[in-house]
Amino acid sequence: MSLLKRLNEKNLSTVTNEQGQDHISLKNREANRPKESELKKALQSHLITELKKKPNLSDDEQKELIETEAMKFLNDKNERLSFEDKQELTNTVTYELIGFGPITALLNDPDVSEIMVNGPFQIYVEKKGKLILSDYYFRDNEHVLQVIEKIVSPLGRRIDESSPMVDARLPDGSRVNAIIPPLSLVGPSITIRKFPQNRLQISDLIGFGSMTDEMAQFLDACVKARLNIFISGGTGSGKTSLLNVLSSFIPHDERIVTIEDAAELQLLQDHVVSLETRPPNIEGKGSVTIRDLVKNSLRMRPDRIVIGEVRSGEALDMLQAMNTGHDGSLATGHSNSPREMLSRLETMVLMAGMDLPIRAIREQMAGAIDLIIQQSRLKDGSRKIVSITEVIGMEGETIVLQDLFMFNQTGTTADGKVIGKHISTGIRPYCSEKLEQYGYELPAAWFQGE
Repeated sequence: MSLLKRLNEKNLSTVTNEQGQDHISLKNREANRPKESELKKALQSHLITELKKKPNLSDDEQKELIETEAMKFLNDKNERLSFEDKQELTNTVTYELIGFGPITALLNDPDVSEIMVNGPFQIYVEKKGKLILSDYYFRDNEHVLQVIEKIVSPLGRRIDESSPMVDARLPDGSRVNAIIPPLSLVGPSITIRKFPQNRLQISDLIGFGSMTDEMAQFLDACVKARLNIFISGGTGSGKTSLLNVLSSFIPHDERIVTIEDAAELQLLQDHVVSLETRPPNIEGKGSVTIRDLVKNSLRMRPDRIVIGEVRSGEALDMLQAMNTGHDGSLATGHSNSPREMLSRLETMVLMAGMDLPIRAIREQMAGAIDLIIQQSRLKDGSRKIVSITEVIGMEGETIVLQDLFMFNQTGTTADGKVIGKHISTGIRPYCSEKLEQYGYELPAAWFQGE
């Protein structure tokens, strides 16, 4: 058993789950909270003193100082610890001082895509689309709160009893949501959606089976031809990753304004202005919403407006922008199908407080949105584009949609992996004429159907 486990799991009983793996009993975790090692406390106190002597070090220099001083300290104490145990104890203290506590190792693990902290003693991770209970945990509620504060403070955000929820981001762009008691009954909760270490490219999505080469070329042409594209999907389906990839198709000579609750888009173009919302201050004033930023962006001479997620009344301003010369805009929203996405947009427009007739709203949507890309996370954890749907106009009171590409699932393997392939519906896009005006010829073979 490793030193960290011996220090953290002392006097804790374990239970065995159905898979035969040992886990800390949740009941005993709360009743018998792990006691920090006296050695760990002494080492941490010593390192804090040394760091205070050199306050202007970079992160790499701090890490080097911690490792050097920790080894000196442990050797001077003549503790009977192996080199591996000393290294593990040093890493643990390093994570506390210049990292984010127990979750730092998970943040550094490239196989972990999401981290879910459910109170101090339960940390789940997502690996390859599957949820797994990790061996890591915090000392107590206060320890979790310290890490949350460490995340949100540099962003000028706060979390306390008067404001018990917060959206934030890590320095690498990973998305963070935190919620604390009394709203969370299990203790402070953190959810982190990690960004890949290497920025995803369109070739990666093709390699993962998220789309075909034909679909990628079609979407490339649609973005460059300034079609308005809406990405729809459920939580964790990969909407933001796809938005990042599609935004990479925008030419470098165009001015892009991005609007998000917590900035996570990673655009590589030179001319990008990133805008981020601001929560109210302690007096409940000073908030800046996505709708405020959308309105302001129209005065910033944008060639493209990219909205991280449309949730409320900003839908009206977005549709008006798309209908008044700001072609080529991109946005995402939560929905299970393209038709449902349009219904949700209707509701969001009404949330703007304007008493508009439903037909007028639908005409705005039909005129503004050219494509809806439906992204889904399948049962095996894979994320795929399940449909590319074109909005072709109004017929009576109904917005007419037509599917161009779809994912046809034919079954599952014995180990639960989804079997299927992307197919063309055989319908030539209504937008072909606009694409041809921009010099993009669509091969007839793409739209021959199955």
